[in-house]
Amino acid sequence: MSVEHRRTVIGPPTLPTIWKPVLTRVVFLGFALVSVVFFSGMAALGPGDWQLHDRVGIGLCGLLCALVLVLLARPVARADRDGVTVVNFVRSRRLEWAEILGVNLRQGDPWVVLDLADGGTIAVVAIQPGSGRRQAIRAARELRACVDAYGTARR
Repeated sequence: MSVEHRRTVIGPPTLPTIWKPVLTRVVFLGFALVSVVFFSGMAALGPGDWQLHDRVGIGLCGLLCALVLVLLARPVARADRDGVTVVNFVRSRRLEWAEILGVNLRQGDPWVVLDLADGGTIAVVAIQPGSGRRQAIRAARELRACVDAYGTARR
């Protein structure tokens, strides 16, 4: 379903506001913690014939796994009166409301995609149906209401 179709009228949320995939964050951060504990335990309790470099290597593997999981839990979108900051896995980008032309969340999309005035698009991984379809649709509609309220007024 596109946010454009069958849309319930929703006004913009009180700004500033934050959208983030709570369930996804809890799962990834939980697995990051488990990874550190598991690999640290393996390093500390491994066989007696393991050398120090073996133990350090195993511990570093746990930290590397945790780092990847923390990066996957990073996405967030922060909106204020001037625009929205989209933080995805590795990059973040600040957009003025007038730069955003459309907010799309179609059936089967993994997350919201913004159509930009420069002809490009940007994914908003923070708003994803995988962590709750109703919440994602509501968040996409709120973001669209912000674009309508604050973006078009400045054009």
